[in-house]
Amino acid sequence: MAGHNKWSKIKHKKAASDAKKSKEFSKLARLIASESKKAGGDANSPTLRTIIEKARAINMPKDNIERAIEKGKAGDGAEMDALTFELYGPAGCALIVEALTDNRNRTNQELKHLLSKLGYALAAPGSATWAFVKEGTDWTPTTSVDLSDEDLEKLSILVDEIEEHDDVQAVFTNVA
Repeated sequence: MAGHNKWSKIKHKKAASDAKKSKEFSKLARLIASESKKAGGDANSPTLRTIIEKARAINMPKDNIERAIEKGKAGDGAEMDALTFELYGPAGCALIVEALTDNRNRTNQELKHLLSKLGYALAAPGSATWAFVKEGTDWTPTTSVDLSDEDLEKLSILVDEIEEHDDVQAVFTNVA
């Protein structure tokens, strides 16, 4: 029974958790670099400070944060665009997807393809934002929708698939 010892189990769990952390760290590093470029590298900028606090909350190493700030300050790499996508999920719940990308067309097409595989489509601009208010970097729902257990399961699958995309920063929904 090779490979069925305690260390193998620990190794696989650690690899999975490290991959998840790495994905979160890279998304936040990209966001920090983008905001650092806008703020001119000023770490006291309100939006940059908020993002840095989010990074610290998930235990992102200080070196990674500083490296992302320096990358944004230096202006290296491609220009990052912030995109907001709107769509309606199961039972008419509104979703807002925020993405940060270096290629608008690629991200747009990949997200459309992902949604079409799941049976959904992007909504027109402004069609879902009416149900939210933007507070800082987050969208807070002004109205909420109650979903059945079946619809909640579908929504969970949809949100998980969207969040797997590398360019997606956050997904907001108005489900109670």
